[in-house]
Amino acid sequence: MAENMQDGKFAHDNTVAPQETRVLPLFSLKGRTAIVSGAGAGIGLAVAQGFAEAGANVAIWYNSNKKALDEAAAIEKTYGVKCKAYQVNVQKYESVEKAVDDIVKEFNGRLDIFVANSGVAWEQGPMLDGGLDHYHKVTTTNVDGTFFCARAAGRHFRRQKKEGTTVDGKKLENYNLGSFIATASMSGHIANIPQLQAAYNASKAAVIHLCKSLGVEWAGFARANSVSPGYIDTEISKFCDPATRSTWNDKIPMGREGQPSELKGAYLYLASDASSYTTGTDIIVDGGYCAP
Repeated sequence: MAENMQDGKFAHDNTVAPQETRVLPLFSLKGRTAIVSGAGAGIGLAVAQGFAEAGANVAIWYNSNKKALDEAAAIEKTYGVKCKAYQVNVQKYESVEKAVDDIVKEFNGRLDIFVANSGVAWEQGPMLDGGLDHYHKVTTTNVDGTFFCARAAGRHFRRQKKEGTTVDGKKLENYNLGSFIATASMSGHIANIPQLQAAYNASKAAVIHLCKSLGVEWAGFARANSVSPGYIDTEISKFCDPATRSTWNDKIPMGREGQPSELKGAYLYLASDASSYTTGTDIIVDGGYCAP
C-alpha cells in the first residue's frame, strides 16, 4: 500500500501548498538540483538549459555523445550555475543508482528534480520484420531506464521529505516535494503513420502510465508527471526520409515539426512550484497532432 494511504484511503493534508503565490517566483528553480538524462543534445539539452536559466544547478547525462561535456561547460558559463556532464548507462540500475548518489553528494547534498529523457527510436519498420535485439534496446532504454531513474531519484525524494535534511545532515532549505518528469511521446497516445513503430509506441504508453502510478504512490513526498512531445526536430527522427517527414507535417495542424526550445515551458512548469498541485498527469506538446 502507498505510504500516503491507510485502509484504502489517502491521508488528509499530507502535502502543503507553497507559501509563495506570485506567479513568476513560483517558476524559479534557484538553488535546486536537477538531473536530466539524455541531455547531450535535443530535448534533454534544451530542458537542461531551461532549468539553468531558471536558477537550477544541473547534472546532464549522456550515453555516447561526448559533446555533452562542452554543453555542460557552456551552460555553467552562460547561466552562472553548477553544471557537469556524466556518462551513464540507464539500462543498468547499478549505474543509475551510483550516478544519482554521487551527484547528490556533489551538488549540495540534495535532489529536487529528475528528468528521465533518455530514449531510443524504433527504426526497423513492421514489428514482424524487426529484430528482437532492437526491440530489447528500445524497451530496455525507454521503459527500464525510466523505471530505474525513478527508483533511484524517488529514494532521495522520500528521505529528504522524511528527514528534512541534505544527504550530509544539513537542514534542507526551500524544499516541498521532489519532481520526477519523464519524456513520453504522443506515440503513447496514438499509432504513428506512415512509419511503423509498435515497440516504441508501447514503450511510451508504459512511461505515461508509470508516471500516473508514481503520482499516486509518491503523493506525500514527490510529484511524478510526463511530457509527450510530438514530432520535434532532433536527431532521434533523422532516420526517417524527407518524404516521410513531409507527411508528418500534413497531419500536424500547426504544419511543422516543433523545436526543442518549444518544450522548455512544459518541463519548467512541472519542475517548479508552479505545478505544486499537478501530479500523475501527462502534457501533450504536439502542434495539435492528437487533437483531431
